Amino acid sequence: MSQITSTALIELSLDLAQSLTADDRFDCLLTTLRKTITCEAVVVLAYKDHYLQPLALQGLSRETLGRRFIIDEHPRFQRICQSKKTVRFAASCDLPDPYDGLLIDRECDLPVHACMGIPLYFNDKLIGVLTLDSLTPNIFDDIPERTLDVIAAMAAVSLNTALTIELLEANVHHSKQVMAALSQSTPLKKQDDLIGQSPTMQRLKREIGLVAPSNYSVLIQGDSGTGKELVAQRIHQLSNRSEQPIIYVNCAALPESLIESELFGHVKGAFTGADSQRAGKFVVADGGTLFLDEVGELPLAAQSKLLRALQSQEIQAVGQDKVIHVDVRVIAATNRDLANEVEQGNFRSDLFHRLNVYPVSVPALRERHGDIELLVGFFIEKLKRKLGISQLKVAASVLDFLQQYDWPGNVRELEHFLSRSALKASASARSQVVTIELSHCEQLHAVVPLTATSTQSVVTSELATDLTAQSIDLREEVNAFQRKIVKKILAQEQGNWSAAAKRLNVDRANLTRLAKRLGIQVQKVVS
Repeated sequence: MSQITSTALIELSLDLAQSLTADDRFDCLLTTLRKTITCEAVVVLAYKDHYLQPLALQGLSRETLGRRFIIDEHPRFQRICQSKKTVRFAASCDLPDPYDGLLIDRECDLPVHACMGIPLYFNDKLIGVLTLDSLTPNIFDDIPERTLDVIAAMAAVSLNTALTIELLEANVHHSKQVMAALSQSTPLKKQDDLIGQSPTMQRLKREIGLVAPSNYSVLIQGDSGTGKELVAQRIHQLSNRSEQPIIYVNCAALPESLIESELFGHVKGAFTGADSQRAGKFVVADGGTLFLDEVGELPLAAQSKLLRALQSQEIQAVGQDKVIHVDVRVIAATNRDLANEVEQGNFRSDLFHRLNVYPVSVPALRERHGDIELLVGFFIEKLKRKLGISQLKVAASVLDFLQQYDWPGNVRELEHFLSRSALKASASARSQVVTIELSHCEQLHAVVPLTATSTQSVVTSELATDLTAQSIDLREEVNAFQRKIVKKILAQEQGNWSAAAKRLNVDRANLTRLAKRLGIQVQKVVS
């Protein structure tokens, strides 16, 4: 083929413009080009920095689409990418052809053939490559250079437009997925803040400020009700991903059979009930943050799949061979002692270390001395608006009452307690200013994780001390009492936490958390 008429070029331009509206716009681009330049195989490849990715092809086996051609490993692609003009390879060229063995109608190596590569530039930037192969040697030699320049320019504009349209469509689709995920009810509340000025809270805020700008995985550990979700929200807000979404996943609420689908997605027909394609949370969170709450509840089978995703940042939807690359920062939270769970064989060690790149510990409310007043003020202001009260306040006697309690349910328990008390106070109010009095508060009892029968003699002994002439710190006295009993039982059980918990009639996990708060450690010596 030596001549391409002006009419053929005009028709090529019109056909390229029309092909952009089709769903298979890349294939249409190739079909249109083949009307102008006769060839056995044609491929359009996107330039991706150090490799070329096939977008569409005709005449080559379909598996070629899954390949990523490293430019430095293919001399012909190197020549094309380094050139500003069309590169025509002589039929006798001894450079290896990247398509050897990939031609549809030939299983052997390519015979002597014509090969041409057209670099596609847009605004002086290489965006792709067009390759054409013909089994008729020298068929491309007589095509005028100027004609090829015109074809290259039209193809480059068409490719750039097609890539832009595809990107816009992907962004719209992703935005819909994000909105659907964000519309679900989650405990992530942007309006709440980390309230508190105690030393432990100041330390927590410094830790958040330090790790937030990085891209490290964060493992947030703390008792239930301490506000781990707020910590995750704050880390995201202070990160360079703050403009992107933070997607919430409650690992404890996922049925084991659906965990993989929830995290990585599935294609239609992948399993019974999969009547449509669904994007997983990793894909929805692409570019942003994925918050895995209650990660300690994941079964071991799901842990291994999560580990692979964290290691490679690549996922596969259920029922799909295609690997999807994602850019996701993972923040995980748990109220379990994951290091202990690893020792017990309930949690994978490698996943623990992958998540625990930067550990953050959220203090229990009982450790936040002086913060109760601030939290009360914060919640009271919210309750005032919620209940439609013009003014709501707390009596000084109630504040004293609240500060004497151990708050095993932490901040969440305090909020619910105040909600109930405010409701009772508003129901009996006789003025515009509603005051929560002790009479509106239910009875609270200090938490001592010991049974009466196991501690009766010790309590009697402790109370035998004359306290009438001295003031005492109730919290410190309770802590000292708990510390003494727990250490004594642990010593009698030779450091066996399970046996000690059984003796004390408490849950093992609660006992280890209590011991950590009291500064109790068990050292095991190997002799």
